[in-house]
Amino acid sequence: AYFALQVIYARRRYKISPPETAGHPEFERIFRAQANCSEYFPIFISLLWVAGIFFHQGVAAACGLLYLYTRFKYFRGYTVAAQGRLGPMYASARLLWLLIGLAVAGLLAHFLLP
Repeated sequence: AYFALQVIYARRRYKISPPETAGHPEFERIFRAQANCSEYFPIFISLLWVAGIFFHQGVAAACGLLYLYTRFKYFRGYTVAAQGRLGPMYASARLLWLLIGLAVAGLLAHFLLP
């Protein structure tokens, strides 16, 4: 919701009416950062859910909080400059891979071990 509100505020600031997505470069970066975060959210939620159920709730929750923090840093970095997104983007990708590993380990343990 925070990212969507930032797009609304940027639309007002730069006078860009929906459904337009082009205009001032700062608006375009804010819009793109919000869209990127929205695209990865279903993947994150699914992995968080499976890792929390089948591996460990505490570990999954810690990974989830770190992921949300890195996406926030990604958003803030992208709004300033396109290069500002790279470090947090790689960190959030590593956390998604970690959640994939936790989910797979939990599923394997649940279904293959007696």
